[in-house]
Amino acid sequence: MVVRTSSSPSTLTTSTAVAALDALREAAPLTQCITNAVVTNFTANALLALGAAPAMCDIPGEAGMFAGISGGVLINLGTPTSEQRDAAREAVTAGTPWVLDPVAVGALPVRTALAHELLEHRPAIIRGNASEILALAGAGAGGRGVDATDSAEDALDAARSLAIRTGGTVAVSGETDLIVDATRTARVTGGSALLTKVTGGGCALGAAMASLLAVAPEFDAASAASAIWAVASERAASRTGGPGSFAVAFLDELAAIQPADLDGRVGVDTEVAR
Repeated sequence: MVVRTSSSPSTLTTSTAVAALDALREAAPLTQCITNAVVTNFTANALLALGAAPAMCDIPGEAGMFAGISGGVLINLGTPTSEQRDAAREAVTAGTPWVLDPVAVGALPVRTALAHELLEHRPAIIRGNASEILALAGAGAGGRGVDATDSAEDALDAARSLAIRTGGTVAVSGETDLIVDATRTARVTGGSALLTKVTGGGCALGAAMASLLAVAPEFDAASAASAIWAVASERAASRTGGPGSFAVAFLDELAAIQPADLDGRVGVDTEVAR
């Protein structure tokens, strides 16, 4: 049988999310982003604000080499040109922990085939919305473009199956973010809906997870990044009136956030087979 146990949120964040952000600020890890053209600038600025060192190296012949010297790699399938597809194939064989963001997978054939190909190289983290995770797991047809039509909780079983298949962690973004591995489910509550009105909010979250992979295990990296996004977006929304000013304020809050600000933001259920 399966027994679920819960750990207190403060215990988890004290030992993982808080430590992960502190370690990232200390290390400023080089983070390679093979990401989509719509979000490149915002993603780079978000990583700089957080304390990482972004590099958008997506040229075949260089991507694999650069992945080998990076602390973490993001593969985002938002605008998968033929060059980016080849660069992604190089980067995932370098041995560096990497994040797969399967943008709009399910309804669109080229990126869907590529996502399944890359999945065989065992990403440390898969990050997507619920519809993308369901589609990647073969349990759905995808959302409406980049927008989810399913809730995060709807994707829990699909996320677990992907985590077991890859041996890594799956992060499902939603009103409550889910972070899932073979035995644990973390839930990160809060955050601002204004993140959905800014191009690149979710894509930059995947990049933050890639940066944190340089200093923390995959489950901790995904949980910490989700908690950082929740806190920073809430604080940015509290002092802005719309998505334009929010985008700028969000970058400011990423730079201002302190490790102790994450305390109490993540709770974990653990499944133990007996």
